[in-house]
Amino acid sequence: MASSLTQRIKLKAAELRFSKVGAARVESLNEEGKHLHEWLVREYHASMKWMERDVEKRINPAEVLPNAKSVICVALNYFTPAQPIPTKNIGRISRYALGDDYHLVMTQRLQELLEFIKSEIPDANGKFYVDTGPVMDKAWAARAGIGWMGKHTNIITREFGSWVFIGEILLDVELEYDLPVLDHCGTCTACIDACPTKALIEPYVLNANRCISYLTIEHRGDLPNELTTKFDNWIYGCDICQDVCPWNRFQNETKEPAFQLRKENVALKLTDIIEMSQEEFSRRFKDSAIKRTKRSGLIRNAKAVLESEVSSK
Repeated sequence: MASSLTQRIKLKAAELRFSKVGAARVESLNEEGKHLHEWLVREYHASMKWMERDVEKRINPAEVLPNAKSVICVALNYFTPAQPIPTKNIGRISRYALGDDYHLVMTQRLQELLEFIKSEIPDANGKFYVDTGPVMDKAWAARAGIGWMGKHTNIITREFGSWVFIGEILLDVELEYDLPVLDHCGTCTACIDACPTKALIEPYVLNANRCISYLTIEHRGDLPNELTTKFDNWIYGCDICQDVCPWNRFQNETKEPAFQLRKENVALKLTDIIEMSQEEFSRRFKDSAIKRTKRSGLIRNAKAVLESEVSSK
């Protein structure tokens, strides 16, 4: 039964246009949990204090969903063509935010997938997350065979490189489980070497305090001057560690309409952002992940990059 149900779930996931799907048996993530504890103690989570909450739930899904037996993991390719080379007065936005907010797309499809499972097994219980709950999604994606954790701390797949969004469903039903993918980073340190702010302090360890993505999105308040000079025109997120990853030579352009480039946001003028009204910000970034940083944050980022351009003359 478990094998047949698993296959039906995977077929439904494909029908919902997920790029990959896998399943893992629920177990306590002891090794990953130890890594998380060490990361928190070193305060590499910066101001993301929510990471300190519900640590036991993050380590053991049974604390989130009683009697949890399986974790279904999905991935969705979001790669879009290369952005323009950074030039004066032009801000750069991470590829993942150039289209619609992935939370909206992934959440709807995971809900449909869970509803399908409940139609197959009416007494099944489940919860789904798109990096919004106390679940170590990358650890489970690795265990479910989606890909492996790269040294840049992103999941890398053979088929799409690291350009994938991931989500999961916790389920109190036994399934047929996939094998984890072996780590194929080898001796490569391209991502570590390329990080301009040295946020990747060692393989598989990211210090968010120095990460351009964290600083331009999650961080509130002033930006550290010693780092903004190294932003390389990034005003929302950063793709450097992924752009240099050799596995991303297997990247394929996404077929997902929601993730297609919003052309008006590909080459944003820093001066235009600084002068942007709240009304314009809300209109331009409707249903976009960029709303995460708020208008004040985006203006702050644009000013910091513009000031670094002036000081570098």
